[in-house]
Amino acid sequence: MKTLIDVNEDTLKRAMILSGAITKKEAIMLALEELIRAKLRQRLKQMAGSGSLDMKLSDLKMLRQKRTKIHNGLLAKNK
Repeated sequence: MKTLIDVNEDTLKRAMILSGAITKKEAIMLALEELIRAKLRQRLKQMAGSGSLDMKLSDLKMLRQKRTKIHNGLLAKNK
């Protein structure tokens, strides 16, 4: 999907340098992926001790592997 956005050029250059991204698209995709991971971690932390998260560590590891496979598949499709 093509989207036209106005991005501060200095900020984008800094993101490319810090992330090691070669293209602008790669830098933006890395930033979006990091935002998603950070928000998911935040939600998981908020659920800690609430009783709504009744999982073992092995269950969480299995979900992480499944999510990673799906995520990698989506990334490969978008390239």
